[in-house]
Amino acid sequence: GPVVLVGHSYGGSVISVASANAPNVKALVYVDAFAPEAGESIHEELASAPPSPADFTIAVPFTTPTGTGADLYVNAKYFGAIFASTESPEAAARLAATQRPFAARCLTDKAPAAIGWKTIPSWYVLGDADKVIPPDIQKKFATRAKSKVYHVPGGDHPSMIAHPEVTVAAIEDAANTVAH
Repeated sequence: GPVVLVGHSYGGSVISVASANAPNVKALVYVDAFAPEAGESIHEELASAPPSPADFTIAVPFTTPTGTGADLYVNAKYFGAIFASTESPEAAARLAATQRPFAARCLTDKAPAAIGWKTIPSWYVLGDADKVIPPDIQKKFATRAKSKVYHVPGGDHPSMIAHPEVTVAAIEDAANTVAH
Protein backbone atom coordinates (compact mmCIF):
# COMPACT_ATOMS: atom_id res chain seq x y z
CA GLY A 1 0.00 0.00 0.00
CA PRO A 2 0.92 3.66 0.07
CA VAL A 3 3.78 4.66 2.38
CA VAL A 4 3.91 7.83 4.47
CA LEU A 5 7.43 8.84 5.54
CA VAL A 6 7.86 10.98 8.65
CA GLY A 7 11.08 12.84 9.45
CA HIS A 8 12.09 14.98 12.42
CA SER A 9 14.98 17.46 12.28
CA TYR A 10 17.73 15.98 10.07
CA GLY A 11 15.27 13.16 9.31
CA GLY A 12 13.51 15.62 7.01
CA SER A 13 16.57 15.59 4.77
CA VAL A 14 16.55 11.79 4.88
CA ILE A 15 12.91 11.46 3.80
CA SER A 16 13.37 14.13 1.12
CA VAL A 17 16.10 12.08 -0.54
CA ALA A 18 14.83 8.55 0.24
CA SER A 19 11.41 9.26 -1.25
CA ALA A 20 12.63 10.68 -4.56
CA ASN A 21 12.85 7.35 -6.34
CA ALA A 22 10.45 5.30 -4.23
CA PRO A 23 7.15 4.95 -6.12
CA ASN A 24 5.34 3.51 -3.08
CA VAL A 25 5.97 6.68 -1.02
CA LYS A 26 2.83 8.77 -1.38
CA ALA A 27 3.20 11.37 1.40
CA LEU A 28 5.90 13.11 3.44
CA VAL A 29 5.44 14.52 6.94
CA TYR A 30 8.10 16.91 8.22
CA VAL A 31 8.24 17.55 11.98
CA ASP A 32 10.39 20.56 12.88
CA ALA A 33 12.56 19.36 10.03
CA PHE A 34 14.86 20.26 7.20
CA ALA A 35 13.42 19.96 3.70
CA PRO A 36 16.42 20.77 1.50
CA GLU A 37 16.50 21.78 -2.11
CA ALA A 38 18.96 20.05 -4.43
CA GLY A 39 22.48 21.34 -3.72
CA GLU A 40 21.68 22.78 -0.29
CA SER A 41 23.33 21.79 2.98
CA ILE A 42 21.98 22.15 6.49
CA HIS A 43 25.04 24.22 7.41
CA GLU A 44 24.21 26.75 4.67
CA GLU A 45 20.59 26.95 5.80
CA LEU A 46 21.54 27.59 9.42
CA ALA A 47 24.41 30.01 8.70
CA SER A 48 22.11 33.02 8.77
CA ALA A 49 20.31 32.05 11.97
CA PRO A 50 22.21 31.79 15.25
CA PRO A 51 22.95 29.76 17.21
CA SER A 52 25.24 27.67 15.06
CA PRO A 53 25.23 23.93 15.82
CA ALA A 54 28.91 24.38 16.74
CA ASP A 55 27.75 26.54 19.65
CA PHE A 56 25.78 23.76 21.36
CA THR A 57 27.17 20.42 20.17
CA ILE A 58 30.04 18.20 21.27
CA ALA A 59 32.04 16.41 18.56
CA VAL A 60 33.25 12.86 19.19
CA PRO A 61 35.80 11.87 16.51
CA PHE A 62 35.79 8.44 14.88
CA THR A 63 37.91 6.73 12.23
CA THR A 64 36.54 5.79 8.82
CA PRO A 65 38.14 3.80 6.00
CA THR A 66 38.92 7.10 4.27
CA GLY A 67 39.97 9.22 7.26
CA THR A 68 38.10 10.61 10.22
CA GLY A 69 34.66 11.87 10.97
CA ALA A 70 32.79 13.05 14.03
CA ASP A 71 29.53 12.25 15.73
CA LEU A 72 27.76 15.26 17.19
CA TYR A 73 25.77 15.33 20.42
CA VAL A 74 23.80 18.27 21.79
CA ASN A 75 25.73 19.38 24.87
CA ALA A 76 23.67 18.37 27.93
CA LYS A 77 24.47 21.78 29.44
CA TYR A 78 22.43 23.47 26.68
CA PHE A 79 19.97 20.71 25.87
CA GLY A 80 17.01 22.12 27.79
CA ALA A 81 17.49 25.70 26.62
CA ILE A 82 18.21 24.92 22.96
CA PHE A 83 16.54 21.62 22.19
CA ALA A 84 13.71 21.03 24.66
CA SER A 85 12.78 24.33 26.29
CA THR A 86 9.16 23.37 26.89
CA GLU A 87 10.12 20.26 28.85
CA SER A 88 10.77 20.11 32.60
CA PRO A 89 14.45 20.13 33.61
CA GLU A 90 14.12 16.44 34.52
CA ALA A 91 12.58 15.52 31.16
CA ALA A 92 15.19 17.58 29.28
CA ALA A 93 17.95 15.79 31.22
CA ARG A 94 16.46 12.39 30.27
CA LEU A 95 16.25 13.43 26.62
CA ALA A 96 19.86 14.65 26.71
CA ALA A 97 21.05 11.40 28.29
CA THR A 98 19.28 9.22 25.72
CA GLN A 99 19.93 11.26 22.57
CA ARG A 100 21.47 9.58 19.55
CA PRO A 101 24.36 11.30 17.78
CA PHE A 102 24.38 12.42 14.19
CA ALA A 103 27.38 12.51 11.89
CA ALA A 104 28.89 15.97 11.47
CA ARG A 105 28.87 15.52 7.70
CA CYS A 106 25.06 15.56 7.86
CA LEU A 107 25.45 19.32 8.27
CA THR A 108 27.74 19.84 5.29
CA ASP A 109 26.69 17.23 2.72
CA LYS A 110 24.63 18.76 -0.05
CA ALA A 111 21.28 17.31 -1.04
CA PRO A 112 21.32 15.43 -4.37
CA ALA A 113 19.32 16.43 -7.43
CA ALA A 114 16.37 14.12 -6.73
CA ILE A 115 14.18 15.53 -3.94
CA GLY A 116 10.88 13.85 -3.07
CA TRP A 117 8.86 16.87 -1.94
CA LYS A 118 8.96 18.22 -5.49
CA THR A 119 6.52 15.51 -6.62
CA ILE A 120 5.09 14.01 -3.42
CA PRO A 121 2.47 15.79 -1.27
CA SER A 122 3.78 16.91 2.10
CA TRP A 123 2.65 18.03 5.53
CA TYR A 124 4.73 20.12 7.92
CA VAL A 125 4.52 20.32 11.72
CA LEU A 126 6.08 23.66 12.66
CA GLY A 127 7.02 24.55 16.22
CA ASP A 128 7.02 28.32 16.35
CA ALA A 129 9.51 28.49 19.24
CA ASP A 130 12.11 26.12 17.75
CA LYS A 131 15.66 27.22 18.57
CA VAL A 132 17.40 24.55 16.48
CA ILE A 133 15.68 25.22 13.15
CA PRO A 134 14.29 28.75 13.38
CA PRO A 135 10.60 29.04 12.45
CA ASP A 136 11.33 31.37 9.51
CA ILE A 137 13.56 28.71 7.95
CA GLN A 138 10.91 26.06 8.58
CA LYS A 139 8.29 28.29 6.94
CA LYS A 140 10.55 28.59 3.89
CA PHE A 141 10.83 24.79 3.69
CA ALA A 142 7.08 24.30 4.08
CA THR A 143 6.21 27.01 1.55
CA ARG A 144 8.45 25.80 -1.24
CA ALA A 145 7.36 22.18 -0.70
CA LYS A 146 3.73 23.36 -0.78
CA SER A 147 3.19 21.53 2.50
CA LYS A 148 0.00 21.64 4.51
CA VAL A 149 1.23 23.28 7.71
CA TYR A 150 0.25 22.33 11.25
CA HIS A 151 1.40 25.07 13.63
CA VAL A 152 2.44 24.25 17.19
CA PRO A 153 2.19 27.50 19.18
CA GLY A 154 5.10 27.59 21.61
CA GLY A 155 6.45 24.33 20.16
CA ASP A 156 10.19 23.86 20.42
CA HIS A 157 12.38 21.49 18.41
CA PRO A 158 10.82 18.22 19.52
CA SER A 159 7.27 19.60 19.35
CA MET A 160 6.02 16.04 18.89
CA ILE A 161 6.89 15.40 22.55
CA ALA A 162 5.07 18.36 24.10
CA HIS A 163 2.23 18.30 21.55
CA PRO A 164 1.96 14.77 20.13
CA GLU A 165 -1.65 15.36 19.09
CA VAL A 166 -0.54 17.83 16.41
CA THR A 167 1.98 15.41 14.94
CA VAL A 168 -0.56 12.58 15.04
CA ALA A 169 -3.13 14.79 13.29
CA ALA A 170 -0.66 15.62 10.50
CA ILE A 171 0.30 11.96 10.01
CA GLU A 172 -3.34 10.85 10.02
CA ASP A 173 -4.24 13.61 7.54
CA ALA A 174 -1.43 12.51 5.23
CA ALA A 175 -2.36 8.82 5.51
CA ASN A 176 -6.06 9.48 4.95
CA THR A 177 -5.33 11.73 1.98
CA VAL A 178 -3.21 9.17 0.14
CA ALA A 179 -5.35 6.17 1.10
CA HIS A 180 -8.07 7.26 -1.34
